Amino acid sequence: MLGSTLLTASRSPRVRRLVTSAPGSRHLVERFVVGETTADALDATRVLSGHGLAVTLDHLGEDTLDVAQARATRQVYVTLLDGLADLGLADRAEVSLKLSAVGQALPRDGHHLALENARAIAAAAERAGTTVTLDMEDHTTVDSTLAILSDLRVDFPRTGAVLQSCLHRTEADCRDLAHDGSRVRLVKGAYAEPPSVAYPAKSDVDLAYVRCLKILMAGDGYPMVASHDPRMIELAGVLAERNGRAPGTYEFQMLHGIRTGEQNRLAAAGELVRVYVPYGADWYGYFMRRLAERPANVGFFLRSLFTR
Repeated sequence: MLGSTLLTASRSPRVRRLVTSAPGSRHLVERFVVGETTADALDATRVLSGHGLAVTLDHLGEDTLDVAQARATRQVYVTLLDGLADLGLADRAEVSLKLSAVGQALPRDGHHLALENARAIAAAAERAGTTVTLDMEDHTTVDSTLAILSDLRVDFPRTGAVLQSCLHRTEADCRDLAHDGSRVRLVKGAYAEPPSVAYPAKSDVDLAYVRCLKILMAGDGYPMVASHDPRMIELAGVLAERNGRAPGTYEFQMLHGIRTGEQNRLAAAGELVRVYVPYGADWYGYFMRRLAERPANVGFFLRSLFTR
């Protein structure tokens, strides 16, 4: 109940103003978000890669309804990718892209604008020697996102997809995408969705994650196991062994600031671990979804609203 309330609040302009102006919010945000600038993102990448971890970088921002802002976000990603190449970090880092940040949500030609901007970012990634993964947002964007993925993969076949086990449709999407060369990040999902399209119970989302993980691990693609759940991490190892997968034919992914000890443990055991590193000034929506996933942080945050 608390989680769904926080997810609803993540879309509220009034709550957004309250949260972003709270004097203590920044301290908690810093646990999840590495900073606001490209330099902050590159510094975090350098540190994490030095500890044997791979990185995926997300410039925070979503639901852009301005063409100029969408194109400005495209340029931020191009600059970031050029920076990764210049610093010799592109072999350890990719970027994650929300298509709504580059125009997908615009009421007219949003799909085509997002494709144009994503294509420019994918081209910059290829020049740098890395790639892009398209983040998945709420259920209304899935068809458009998968269509853009299909278009991009014609010229940039390493473009990654994200699928959410909370959605009823995802097992079928996993089967469609579990082919040779296909990079698929499997997550549980962090958006408030209606029961007509998504499993309302956490236990059902977990069971769906297991079914989807089995499909991806048995397929010919490259599974990216994005979970902090110890059961899913253990299961992924079992399924990798069962399907004859060596380390490097799949990877684990976790969020920056969460279960860092487990990230280091898996990396030390020879697994490829990629840390999802967000940065940027527009941190509100991302932050609220992290609170929804970890309600233990809510008490601390609520106290911060009233502390000067």
